[in-house]
Amino acid sequence: MGKAAVAKAIEDINAALAVLTAEATGAGLEPFSAADPLAGLADGCLEILTGAAGVQARVSAVVVNAVGTYADRARVAAPPEAPVQGLEMAIAAEIGALLSLSGRAAGALLAQSHALTISLPRTLAALEAGTISWQHALVMVDETATLDPSGAAALEAHFLDPDVPRPATAAAVGEMPAYRFKAKARTWRERHHAESIEKRHAKGVAERRVEYQPDQDGMAWLSLYLPGDTACAIWNRVTALARGLQGPDEPRTLTQLRADIATGLLLTAPGAGTARDGDSAADLGKVPPPKADVLVTVPIFALLGLTDEPALLDGYGPIPPSMARDLVGNGAGSFYRVLVDPRDGAPLEIGRTSYRLTKAMKKALQLRDGKCTFPGCNNPSLDNEADHLHPWHHGGTTGISNLGQLCPKHHHLKHATSWKPTPASHNQPPAWTSPTGRHYKAEHHDWEPPHWPPSLLPTGGPPDFIYAGLSPGEEGLERFLHAPPA
Repeated sequence: MGKAAVAKAIEDINAALAVLTAEATGAGLEPFSAADPLAGLADGCLEILTGAAGVQARVSAVVVNAVGTYADRARVAAPPEAPVQGLEMAIAAEIGALLSLSGRAAGALLAQSHALTISLPRTLAALEAGTISWQHALVMVDETATLDPSGAAALEAHFLDPDVPRPATAAAVGEMPAYRFKAKARTWRERHHAESIEKRHAKGVAERRVEYQPDQDGMAWLSLYLPGDTACAIWNRVTALARGLQGPDEPRTLTQLRADIATGLLLTAPGAGTARDGDSAADLGKVPPPKADVLVTVPIFALLGLTDEPALLDGYGPIPPSMARDLVGNGAGSFYRVLVDPRDGAPLEIGRTSYRLTKAMKKALQLRDGKCTFPGCNNPSLDNEADHLHPWHHGGTTGISNLGQLCPKHHHLKHATSWKPTPASHNQPPAWTSPTGRHYKAEHHDWEPPHWPPSLLPTGGPPDFIYAGLSPGEEGLERFLHAPPA
């Protein structure tokens, strides 16, 4: 055991990697399929990728454990009079030199390893099992960094405890990209944070700023730190203007158009964009102003000002209830309020301005899917297209159970390739099957019941299960939802 065991294990790992490299490059001793070597090799490479992802996660767990154990032993072995700051710098320097990391990166690895080995046992266990990636583990570290121990344990358990009920068709944490998991974890964290989101938002507003950073090749970064609703509105407007300029005669990509339009909006008159060769800046101002058709999902009691829990802004995430009340109260036709049921957190009603059938179906689809349904896509509702899962010309119906929300890129992919959506339902988005026959589960909303104000909670039991008719709280909701227009 000891060093000899470590050397033997690493030797075995290197030998296994050599085998996998040979197989991945088509130099294996036997083909994956004698009948169709080319297709067999392609399918075999996907199997290698699947296995390699799990191995990478397990290796990351080994690194975490090794870093954490080394740091602990180095602290124990240090002389009692050794200064703490100097000791931590020495530990980080040793790890940084060994792994060729900067001092800052080595310090970050130390902090991440400490969090995983001390505070996040479920996350470390999932990493050791290969069911989540290192990127997923970093998301958990980041999202629990400002939570107290009980809050961190609750967030971790919500996503990684196998006993927490989830829809059978829902993708597990490790089956979605880390940035999609980050959006889910951030939403849960904002809702369950011990400090009110209103207080935290007020601190953020006070720190709003513009940052400028020169970069290579004559380029630079310009960043704005703004309230979420403002930043989301800017992004939606720039995207809609860029979409309006796309066409067969427009050589710029959508990304380039966004940058050019944002530059024009900042440097020229309001509403103008950056002109193409031969165009004036005013020409771009002729593009019809986009309608920011954004959904704001508001817990009913937060809308009434009775609780302080976050709302959800489509394409952004959790926002303070005061911001949501301002959007639905002063957003005119640009924002649609979505009230949620106090009993289970599911969507309850869409604002009265959208009751026409076609609009209502579109809003219901946006609520159900939340984004493009293709695996890993983050495109928000505003920029997506409704599509028949079972084609209309093949007998498909125009009901929400046969509709999916796709961004333009994945809409084209669906019709141009063999990627196929699986059936959906009125409350579950479609999953997808790839051309190789692999199945990828859909993401699901993590609907939660809103908080009930203490004044509305009757004594003796839950509010909606002790009345033959409507509870007092539900009667109040009925009066609010169905009040005549002012």
